[in-house]
Amino acid sequence: MTALTSPEHRLIEGAADQPLLAQVERWAAINSGTRNLKGLAAVAGELADAFSVLPGELTLIDAPGVDTVGSDGTITAIDHGQHLHLSVRPEAAVRILLTGHMDTVFPVDHPFQTIAHRPDGTINGPGVADMKSGLAIMRAALIAIEASPMASRIGYDVLINSDEETGSLSSAQLIERLAGSKIAALTYEPALPDGTLAGARGGTGNFSIVVRGRSAHAGRNPDDGRNAVVAAADIAIQLTRARSPTLSVNPARIDGGGPNNVVPDLAILRVNFRPASSDEISRAKAHIDAVVADAARHHDVNIVVHGGFNRPPKPIDPGAAKLFSLVKAAGADLGLDIGWRATGGVCDGNNIAACGVPVVDTMGARGGAIHSADEFLLVDSLAERAALSALAIFRIAERGHL
Repeated sequence: MTALTSPEHRLIEGAADQPLLAQVERWAAINSGTRNLKGLAAVAGELADAFSVLPGELTLIDAPGVDTVGSDGTITAIDHGQHLHLSVRPEAAVRILLTGHMDTVFPVDHPFQTIAHRPDGTINGPGVADMKSGLAIMRAALIAIEASPMASRIGYDVLINSDEETGSLSSAQLIERLAGSKIAALTYEPALPDGTLAGARGGTGNFSIVVRGRSAHAGRNPDDGRNAVVAAADIAIQLTRARSPTLSVNPARIDGGGPNNVVPDLAILRVNFRPASSDEISRAKAHIDAVVADAARHHDVNIVVHGGFNRPPKPIDPGAAKLFSLVKAAGADLGLDIGWRATGGVCDGNNIAACGVPVVDTMGARGGAIHSADEFLLVDSLAERAALSALAIFRIAERGHL
């Protein structure tokens, strides 16, 4: 632990002196489920106003449509909300990327829509931890940086996307573009309740496997049919044979079928893979290809595979280790014991790491039970994590390296 300098003391005081809780409550009160375009537009407007106090150029970027496979096997493009981008001092020699997301997992018709204050110092509400609080923390830290003597030494891009909860498919190219030439990145997913950060992450891939067979009468001439549901079920079973300690395979759903007296001619298998390494991605791809080819031949059906591995695994490489050490040291100087551990979850940190940029992706508030109606935020972690983030950015600017 080292003593904080006078500029650092002023920095962390400035970060804490922001309306953090009020912002979280205001933003979380607006439903911004990924498919709720009206709610996302409202939140984007609120965020644009809030982040406009920072210098630089702020834009709301229209998101490209993303193809999806419907339950009838047809492919349609789904619209997404706008992404917010703020560019500050792009000419600076030291540049970092800060990312967050405005969407939540709770659709507009979900019963979980209100915020409740609890006697234990937490608040319960949709997105309070994941991640409306992270956005407030990011803003507070950057305001403090702009008031510090290090402001002129660092440039940054802020990206707040509207589709992280569904895989960032409409923002992946934007993330990749903004990650270029950055010395480091911070992402504001929530930390665990005890403050532990996510370290290494596995990857993820989502697939829709469309099986088309041939209908027939289930009683009169079933052998003339080609049962798509049976083929899809067989594929699901065969895909699970690729499971290992470093690759999980989860066949999650089969759409299709119809009346009991008709051999079904259509089925769509939805399956998720979680690889721990790039080698496991290669093995999974080869396994999918082999299983699909065998099923098409054995069941005499047509099969088309849609989807892919949209988030590569995120290891702790030497660059990431340096950034974690910097954050840990900043935490120690604030009286915080910062640790991290591997997790099977994924986020935009996976995409950033794949660009070769060191990233710590749980710089948000302490909270838990995310993606459920029990989601909670520890209110006293707002100022704490704003100070941590501000101090980490300050020291990156001061050093000019990790």
